[in-house]
Amino acid sequence: QVQLVESGGGLEQAGGSLRLSCAASGRTFSSYAMTWFRRAPGKEREFVGGISRSGDSTAYADFVKGRFTISRDDAKNTVYLQMNSLKPEDTAVYYCAAILAYSWRTTYREGEANYWGQGTQVTVSS
Repeated sequence: QVQLVESGGGLEQAGGSLRLSCAASGRTFSSYAMTWFRRAPGKEREFVGGISRSGDSTAYADFVKGRFTISRDDAKNTVYLQMNSLKPEDTAVYYCAAILAYSWRTTYREGEANYWGQGTQVTVSS
């Protein structure tokens, strides 16, 4: 069992930055690819990006490439989402998800997640 707790959300102006954290419980954190999804008002949850179990590979949705960066610290059982150059359309609830993936891929579906965090709200004002 893995429990995930996100933090770091809030209100930011367009062009600003936020860093989300996702702290995991359990001793098997390094066994999981870690991903971030988001759900904007009135939209379905969508893949934002992810990082492989080893941390050597990352992948991002086109709409965040060059602006968001994902990293992980296995010693702290934590994955991060650094969000720069924020836009109003980035407003959403952001979720981290752990995926027991045996091979790395550049995108994942929400149905593949083994564990979810509760989400953290990010609001970007124009």
